[in-house]
Amino acid sequence: MKIETWLFGSGIFFFTPIGIVYGWLSGWEAVGTVALLLTAGLAGLIGGYLAVTSRRIDPRPEDNPSGEIAEAAGELGFFAPHSWWPLPLALAGAVIFTGLAVGWWLFYLGVPLAAFAVVGWVYEHSRGEHAH
Repeated sequence: MKIETWLFGSGIFFFTPIGIVYGWLSGWEAVGTVALLLTAGLAGLIGGYLAVTSRRIDPRPEDNPSGEIAEAAGELGFFAPHSWWPLPLALAGAVIFTGLAVGWWLFYLGVPLAAFAVVGWVYEHSRGEHAH
């Protein structure tokens, strides 16, 4: 995870000066300056999380410069071959965003639909205790 840590951690050293230079050249225009400085903070948060996590876990095969491809072989996780749950979630999202434009009553109608679709998608393969 060293590559990821350095990649996101270096975002602080890139976006902070860019945000300051942008602010200075634009007369401290609020939206762009704040967005660039918050991007630097976000990169720092992600880089810090990855640095802390990399100390807690064993090195991955990707972190070994002389590692072989076969070292990373094995099961990476369970991935559903197909799922219908993104469709109701997308429809609920459409109802929610339409509700923002049309009326709040439609927004409040779409939120439980979205919650139902998210729960259905998350627990799609859970049939019983710890089942896949």
